[in-house]
Amino acid sequence: MLGTWIRRGGIRQQQTGTSRLPAPVVFGHFALAAIGLVVWIIYLVADKDALAWTAFGLLLPVALLGFVMLARWIPVYRERATAGAPAGARGAEGAVPAERHFPVPVVLAHGLLAVATLVLVLLTALGIGGG
Repeated sequence: MLGTWIRRGGIRQQQTGTSRLPAPVVFGHFALAAIGLVVWIIYLVADKDALAWTAFGLLLPVALLGFVMLARWIPVYRERATAGAPAGARGAEGAVPAERHFPVPVVLAHGLLAVATLVLVLLTALGIGGG
């Protein structure tokens, strides 16, 4: 989704106000998620409880930023149905928010996998289900 947002002009749309997703939120979400993944991988290798809690602490703001972006994306998605211009119109492309091009199944899968990841990291940090 980040690639689609950038490719469709999400960064440029920050100046015009077309995109409803602020660049700091988008890139903060990505950066914290990547750092959380690295910390989680280190936890899997080192098996230190503090690293599991650190990963969970990093993933909480990732989830919050994700919910913020979801809340801002839903109205853009709903506007897709009421848009008067044809989907392939070049002239209207500059007025279309970059996030309108996110495929709904990808958004749903991303959210479900993110929630599952957060819950599993928390359960692991709590020591539930461990051997």
